[in-house]
Parts: sequence; structure tokens; C-alpha cells
Amino acid sequence: MARKFGIAAVLAAIIAFLPAAFAQQSHGTADEARGMLMKAVAAVRADEAKALDMFNTGEGGFRDRDLYVFCANVNDGTLVAIGNPNLKPALGMDVRAGHNSTGKAFGQEIYAAMQKPEGQISEVSYVGPTPGKDDTLVAKVTLVTRADADLGCGVGYYK
Repeated sequence: MARKFGIAAVLAAIIAFLPAAFAQQSHGTADEARGMLMKAVAAVRADEAKALDMFNTGEGGFRDRDLYVFCANVNDGTLVAIGNPNLKPALGMDVRAGHNSTGKAFGQEIYAAMQKPEGQISEVSYVGPTPGKDDTLVAKVTLVTRADADLGCGVGYYK
């Protein structure tokens, strides 16, 4: 009888913590964003055209919860891939034009990070609205690197 109560207590504790565990998993982490960025760089180096298509569709693991890949031309800043379906209208626009509702021109910082040598990952910090929520601004970090001679890519995560 005591064993049944012990098992019931453990199950009750697990069930009590499940909502918190799922809530923590609704956003991608810094490590997951870095992993997705490195995977994106490898995909670009293997076959750039195929990689850009995968980033735009989110296939191949290039869209996960609020994590997605975006890429821009390092010469003129033109966005050539955006994994976030809500931001598709920005394709073809200059990444340097990116700014948030507070006026921070984070797009300029992203473009500058894309100019650095291949393999160097930069962090660009700003605030943005949480996807699928209200317009409350939360801290966001975008990891950015040069993927090849012509292309820079990034993946952002919420803190």
C-alpha cells in the first residue's frame, strides 16, 4: 500500500511539472539557434540554391517553434531567404532597413555582422514581439555569420 502511495506521489509531481516543462520548450534556446545556424551554413556550402529553398519553406529542420533561418546577400543586403512565414513580404528587401518599434536599427547591425569573416558568429541584441502573443516586446538575440563569399545568415532566439 505504501508503495502505491509513493508511486502516486511521484506521478503527481511529474504531472505538476509537465506544464512548466512544455512552456519552457515553446521557445528555442541559444544552443538550438546556434545549432540551426551551423546546420544552415553547412547546407549553404553543400548546395546554396537547395538550402535557400529549404530555409524559405522551413523544411529539413530549418523552422522549429520560433527559430528559423534567414539569409541576405552580403554585397547589397537583399534578403533572399526567410523561414518565418509572417515575414515573407520582406523577401527582396534590404536587411539594413530592419528596425523594431523602439526605433533600434538592428538590421544595420545584422548586415555589419555578415561582413565579418566566415565562421565568426556575432550576436545582435534587440527587443521584438513574441510570435503568436500580444505586442509585448521581449529581449531577442540574433546569431549572424557569413555562410559563404556572397551570403550571410542568421537565426534568432528569445531570451
